[in-house]
Amino acid sequence: MHSIDPRTPVLVGIGTVQQQERDPVRAGEAVQLMIAAVRVAVTDSGASALGAAVERICVPQGMWSYGDPARLIARAIGADAATTVCARVGILQQSLIADVCTRIADGTIDAGIVVGGEARYRALQAQIAGVEAPETPCPDVPDEVLEPAAELLLPEEIESGLGMMPVGYYAVVESAFRAAAGLTVDAHRDRIAALYSRFSEIAAANPHAWKRERVDARTIRDASARNRMLAFPYTKLHNTSWNVDQAAALLFCSVRRATELGIPRQQWVFPRASTESNHMLALSQRAELHRLPGARIAGERALAASGLAVADLDLIELYSCFPVAVELYAAELGIPAERDWTVTGGMPFAGGPLNNYVLQATARVAELLRAGEGANALVSSVSGYLTKQGFGVWSRTPGPGGFVFADVSAEVAAASEPRRVVAPVDGTALIRGYTVMYHEDQRVCAVAVLDLPDGARTLAATRDPVAMARMEREESCGRAVRLVGGELMLT
Repeated sequence: MHSIDPRTPVLVGIGTVQQQERDPVRAGEAVQLMIAAVRVAVTDSGASALGAAVERICVPQGMWSYGDPARLIARAIGADAATTVCARVGILQQSLIADVCTRIADGTIDAGIVVGGEARYRALQAQIAGVEAPETPCPDVPDEVLEPAAELLLPEEIESGLGMMPVGYYAVVESAFRAAAGLTVDAHRDRIAALYSRFSEIAAANPHAWKRERVDARTIRDASARNRMLAFPYTKLHNTSWNVDQAAALLFCSVRRATELGIPRQQWVFPRASTESNHMLALSQRAELHRLPGARIAGERALAASGLAVADLDLIELYSCFPVAVELYAAELGIPAERDWTVTGGMPFAGGPLNNYVLQATARVAELLRAGEGANALVSSVSGYLTKQGFGVWSRTPGPGGFVFADVSAEVAAASEPRRVVAPVDGTALIRGYTVMYHEDQRVCAVAVLDLPDGARTLAATRDPVAMARMEREESCGRAVRLVGGELMLT
C-alpha cells in the first residue's frame, strides 16, 4: 500500500436505492432517492465524516425538473461547501466519473460524489391514478453545468420517418450488423432474443434489478399484446425500461484521505482508466453502419492504459439500451460471444433510468469486485444515437500508471470520414440499413439508409404494406431499389 500514490482516486462507497411503491403519494421523489443512495454510500464507506467533507457533487440530468439537485443533496448530507455540477443529457455518464477522479488525482479535491436517479415509475403510477406527483421546488442554479454539443440528427433522418426516437436509428444499425455477420433475418432474431433471455437470467440473480424473472427467448423475439414491435426487429423487451424508480451513488476519495479515515482496504475499488470519444457523426454519415470506431479506439485505449487485455476482464458490462449497442462494443473489442456481456441483466430487465444506468452498473460491478467475483472489470457508456462512446476500467488493485483519463475524440474523428447526405432523387440506390417502424402494433413505414451511384447517402421510406412485410421476411441490406418521388420502391 505504501507504493500507491496518495493522490490515487478510489471508490470507497457505493449506494443503490430502488422502490416499487404503487402509491405515488407514499413513493419518494427522485431527489429523495438520490439522497438516500448517497447516505447508503457514506454508510457503506464506513467513514461517516466523509459525507460532509465531499467537495464536488455531480449529477447527470434526468427527467425531473430540479434546477440543482446536487445542492439539495449537499444540504442533506452537510456538504454545504461542495461545488455542484449538473451534466445535461448528451454528456456521457462516464464523463462525470472521470471528472471526479481526475480532480482527485491532480489534487484539486480530496473527495467527490457522482449520483443520479429517476422516479418515472412514481410518475407513471400518478398518471394512472389521476393524481399529482409533485417534486420539491429547486430553482437553484448549479455551480457548473456541463453542456454537450447538440445531438446530431440530420433533417433528412428526422423527415425520413425515423423521427427523433432512438429505437428506429438503432434498428437500422442492427440490420447492417446482421447483414455484415451473414445471418438470415430469422437467425438473427433468434440470436438477439437468446442474448436478452440470458440477460434476464442474470437480472434474476441481481438483487438490485427492476425485473427479477427469467424471460424466454421466444417471448422476447415475437410481438405480442404485452410486447409490442417498436421498430423491426426490436420489440419492447429489446428496449430499455426507463419507467423505474432507481438511484445510485458513487463516493470517491484519495488514497490519502481513505487511509486517514481508516476506510478498510477491502472497501477500495480502483478506477484504472476512463476514456471517451465525443466525436459525433450522424447515422447516415457513417461509412460503415455496422462499425463503431469510437468504441474500438476508446476501448483499446482504456485497456492499454490499465495494463489489461480483454482476457484479463472478469466482469463486463456493455451498455444495453438496444442489442446492437452490446453487439457493436463486443465486436469492436473482440469480446467473445461465450462471455456474459452484463453483470446487471441489462437495461430492459435491471432497469434503465434515463441518464443514470452507468452509475447503477458501476455500483454493481464494484459490489461484485469487493465480493471476490473477480479482479478486473469493464463498463461501457453510450450517449445519443451511438454518437459518443466511453469506458471505465475498474480493479481491486491500482493500475500501472495510476488513474488515466483520455479523450480520444480527435483520433476517432480522423478515423471517421463522413459521407455526404442528400435528399432522395429519382433513380437507383442500394440499401445499407433499414427498419420497419411501428405504431400501436401497426406497420407505419419502412425506412432505409441508401447509397447513391455518385457515392452520396440518402434516406427514403415506403408505406407499401406488401413491401414492408417483404422487408421483414427477407434480407434487404445490399438490395437495389428505385427511388421515385422520394419514395422507396423494391425491385
